[in-house]
Amino acid sequence: MKISVTTGAAEQQKTACLVAGVYEGRKRLDIEIGKGLDELFGRALKSKEFSGCKGEVLLLHGVNKGGPERVLLLGLGKEKDFTLSDLRQVASEATNILTRKQLGSFVLTLAQVAMKKAELGEKVQAIAEGLLLADYNYDRYLPKNRPGQPVKVSDALLLLAPGDDKHVAETALGKAEAICAGVCLARDLVNAPGNLKSPEYLAMQAVAMSEQVNIKAKLLNRQEMEKRGFGALLGVAQGSQRDPYLIVMEYNGAKADEKPVALVGKGVVFDSGGISLKPGEKMDEMKMDMGGAAAVIGTMLAAARLQLPINLVGVVPAVENMPSGTAIRPGDILTSLSGKTIEVLNTDAEGRLILADALTYVGQYQPRLVIDLATLTGACIIALGNQAAAVLGNDDKLIGQLLKAGERSGERLWQLPLWEEYAAQIKSDFADVKNTGGRPAGTITAAAFLQKFADSYRWAHLDIAGMAWEESGKAGRPKGGTGFGVRALVEFLHGECA
Repeated sequence: MKISVTTGAAEQQKTACLVAGVYEGRKRLDIEIGKGLDELFGRALKSKEFSGCKGEVLLLHGVNKGGPERVLLLGLGKEKDFTLSDLRQVASEATNILTRKQLGSFVLTLAQVAMKKAELGEKVQAIAEGLLLADYNYDRYLPKNRPGQPVKVSDALLLLAPGDDKHVAETALGKAEAICAGVCLARDLVNAPGNLKSPEYLAMQAVAMSEQVNIKAKLLNRQEMEKRGFGALLGVAQGSQRDPYLIVMEYNGAKADEKPVALVGKGVVFDSGGISLKPGEKMDEMKMDMGGAAAVIGTMLAAARLQLPINLVGVVPAVENMPSGTAIRPGDILTSLSGKTIEVLNTDAEGRLILADALTYVGQYQPRLVIDLATLTGACIIALGNQAAAVLGNDDKLIGQLLKAGERSGERLWQLPLWEEYAAQIKSDFADVKNTGGRPAGTITAAAFLQKFADSYRWAHLDIAGMAWEESGKAGRPKGGTGFGVRALVEFLHGECA
């Protein structure tokens, strides 16, 4: 998709469709579009066919001679309630509507929507993100030119108001394109099927991305991890014939002596549950159990494309969790990279095992802070559904910054407590710690487990189990991998650079 910005009169745009937003209760449009549209709009209001309520849509044909062939009016709801997240969603919905009608080229006036708490750049970024995210489709294994397939968007033109700064808009557009490149890469990685997506495949994709944007990448193979003592990670991997990898990516955008921010992503490329086998229903979706890894890889790409003035380290422990004669058993005790011993009560609580070693490994970089992302617990979906990811950690300031970044980016986070009392649930009689605390507070006790391996730095944990996969599909979030976490992390990193 090519997105560009321009200024000019809406009624003079030679386009198949002009897209405009309308607040509830407005008696006339905010843009000048000519007498013909004003009359049609007035009739629609009078007949109650359209009122500007949130979600309403009205497509008008033959508006003015010599101008747009069609005008798509989108209800925005009440002006006081309208947010940047709403604007992003409206742009996605417009894209879906028009591509289903086989219109792959259009002009949008949404940047002219009046918003008291949003600058031009913020509006342009939200609109562009909405367009790019809605245009995503994982069709690697689908036939080309299949019947009923929506057309791909070729050109989208953002029409600015007279007096708007075009340079500001173009800068915001570039930021949106970089971020969405990271999101779409993350989506591709999550959507790749298990027969393709081995730990080695994930590693090679990370290396290929790194080579494109001047990121230093290195891989630790099984032999190297055995030598160093990655006992928890290798314990999970030993049930699969596919070799594990530790993927390490280093982006240096600041001075060499500046301490980096470290991002760690759970990379279980397929999770059968191991000996503690999962139910067969929906097990096919467990190819998404590397959603945290995908978010880290996508964020590294976006940060490099944006040339953020910050040092970043991305670490992904990549494994497959399978049942076999060599798989770990409930009751086994593993010795982690930190030296702490772990009693494995449930082999389906494997994500925290590989993260334990990865969190220990990043300590060698002396990071100023560490954020891990993982599709870690089903309990998180019970607690928060599919509306927000959980955030926990050992630093309230860091958590507060992440909450704000999530709100600004449209990727909402919600803090859960991590009180000392929860650690009692993961106390083991036979090892330093056990890998599950039972059903009560499952998301919190999983974080309490991770905390034992993240006690030497500022740390936050994002449980994205309910957000990494879209079950039904909607505008901007088609079925499958969502790439959740990339937008929130980039927004957070921008704050760290300020």
